Amino acid sequence: MNDETKLKKAAFGAGCFWGVEEEFRNTKGVVSTAVGYMGGHTENPTYEKVCSGKTGHAETVKVTYNPSDVSYEQLLNIFWEIHDPTTLNRQGPDIGEQYRSIIFYYDDEQGKSAKKSKEKLSGSYNRDIVTEIVPADKYKFYNAEEYHQQYLKKRGMRSCRF
Repeated sequence: MNDETKLKKAAFGAGCFWGVEEEFRNTKGVVSTAVGYMGGHTENPTYEKVCSGKTGHAETVKVTYNPSDVSYEQLLNIFWEIHDPTTLNRQGPDIGEQYRSIIFYYDDEQGKSAKKSKEKLSGSYNRDIVTEIVPADKYKFYNAEEYHQQYLKKRGMRSCRF
């Protein structure tokens, strides 16, 4: 079995995908990342359409990782740490359905882990966690436009704040 056959996928929506992608891209064991749109009802959405609030999509980061080097649980921990899972359709100054907190799971094991991690964190915040946890096979991942891919890296930035 070669390394390619051991690779797994994960997908997370945690607000603007630029910073989320940068966090996962710099995680040991993550082989590749892509930013895009997932969880909506419009085929081939564009950034402009998603921002209109009419497509139902969330800005999403698809992560390809080697589970020998990083576990799904470690990826979940990063997800929970880098955003506020208690704000509905909002992260910081970004407001809209596309910025919602959502986990797309690719198999039953991921689904159970995601639900368990959410349950474990319940009560850790002053408000309820509103993160959706849904099967990835219900939705297609659409790559965002090229200029969004590794946006911060291309600009020599480590985060959206600087």
